[in-house]
Formats: sequence, structure tokens, C-alpha cells
Amino acid sequence: MIEIFLKKKLNASSGKMLLDIKTSIEPGKLVTLYGKSGAGKTSTLRILAGLLKPDFGKITVHGNVLLDSVQKVYLPSQKRKIGFVFQDYALFPNMTIFENLSFALHKKQSKKIINELIEIMEIGDLQNQKPYHLSGGQQQRVAVARALVQKPELLLLDEPLSALDEEMRNKIQKYILQVHREFNLTTILISHDLAEVLKMSDQVLVLDHGKIIQSGNPISIFSTNDRTNPFNITGEIIRLEKLESTTFLTILIGKDIAKIEVSNEENETLVLGDKIIITSPNFKPTIKKIIQGQLHLPS
Repeated sequence: MIEIFLKKKLNASSGKMLLDIKTSIEPGKLVTLYGKSGAGKTSTLRILAGLLKPDFGKITVHGNVLLDSVQKVYLPSQKRKIGFVFQDYALFPNMTIFENLSFALHKKQSKKIINELIEIMEIGDLQNQKPYHLSGGQQQRVAVARALVQKPELLLLDEPLSALDEEMRNKIQKYILQVHREFNLTTILISHDLAEVLKMSDQVLVLDHGKIIQSGNPISIFSTNDRTNPFNITGEIIRLEKLESTTFLTILIGKDIAKIEVSNEENETLVLGDKIIITSPNFKPTIKKIIQGQLHLPS
């Protein structure tokens, strides 16, 4: 179990803010921090990684105390078994990809783990190249692999896919989920992409002004109904055609377009641009509006 309790005064874009987080995370879960910019998500990850010191708090990972302000325990980042993937990849430009991965090894650690990660992330043909020869997606795969070299107890991902196109995002999401499961990781992800959150998360923590305002599984957080269904797709309404008793919704789902018929009663609150979840209980499509106002999210 990962127990997190921390307080830190921050200077946010809206002014001074108190980051006040108290939560626990089960081992093996992939948890997403979600919320508007400046809510304290990245600061939370930096405190977990030992890159930012809180004013007060306690952090334990599987029984190991990383931070205890009362007992004056503060492990530096290099002594925490934590992998961190930054938005800008942070690869060493003067090293080859293999050298970047090797640099992350402990002194007595076998290089076997590097070969395993190269195979999983499909970067074998890139290992002798330097980062500037690689695309953004390739660099991101290397950054994830490097964070995993020391077999961390906790993997932190700070919007790792925000700069990638949709096709590449989908591919790297697959890689991240694969290593998350194969290495039995506990992972904390920051993401603003709703489809990504729904696809990848076991649990979502919604942050607003430094505090967790909602916690739960992604469907219960982002829809008006938390019934479980065998089928869930997110999309955006790009056209409404209203007839006498029915409405046809044209929905953008990734790069594809779908058309769904709903009753005018079901369509009462829907407008162009709404983000929705399409569920299919008993194979009858049902539309659920994603409640953005409730979470105070930007439009």
C-alpha cells in the first residue's frame, strides 16, 4: 500500500495555494491525477519523487518510509525506488539510447533488464542512435524504458503523451499498460486526455486547488450513472439533427465518426461539443454526458 499525506504552500497561477493531499493507493493499480492546470498535480508527483520538499507530511511505499516530517526522515530522490517520466523526456543528448538506459543501472545491476525493456518497447533498431535522431514517440518509449531500468516500486508519469499525435499516443498507451502489468507496477499518471484516462485508469483522483475533490473509478467520476457495462466509448458531439420524436447525433470517436439515434427526451441536455460516454447495456446504446461543470474543468 502507498500512503500519501502532504502539505505544501505553492504559488499557483491564481495566487497562493495550499497543496493538501491525503490518499492511499493499492499496489498494482494505475491511478490518474486529473484536474485543471495549476491544481497541484505535478507538484504532487515531484514531492513523491523527492524533487520537491513538502512543508509537512508522510509518505510510505509498501511499508518503506520515504518522508516523515515529524521523525525528520527524508530520503533523497536517488534513494527512492521511483521511476519518473517527464513531459520533455529528459534524455541525455550526448549518449546513445543504450547508454541512456545503462546510465540508469545500479552499479551491480545486470544489463539483462535493458535487453528486456528494449524488446518490450520495440526500440532494438534505435539503441545505437542518439536522441536527436528519434521522433517524439520513439524518445518517449526510451524515456519510459529508462524509468523502469531499476525496477521501481512506483512509476510516475507527468503527461508523458501530451505532445504526440493520436496514433502515436495509442501505441505508447499500449506499451505503458504492458509494462505496468508485466512489471507489476504501481503507476501514477497525470493526463488531461479523457479517452486516455478512461482507457488506462483503475482509479481517478480529481484535484482542484490543491485538494482531492473526487476519487473513484473513471466511469463513476465522469458519467451521470455508475452502472457497469460491457461496452464504453468516449466521443464528442459534432452534429445534432432533431426530428419530431428523435434526434440523430453525429459523434467523433478518435478519427472515426459514428451516428446514433436517441429520443428527444434523452437529448434534452446535449449540445454541440459535449463530451459523452456511449454505453451499451443489453446492446442498446445509451448516451451519458460527461459532467465537466461538476469538476470545474476548463472548456
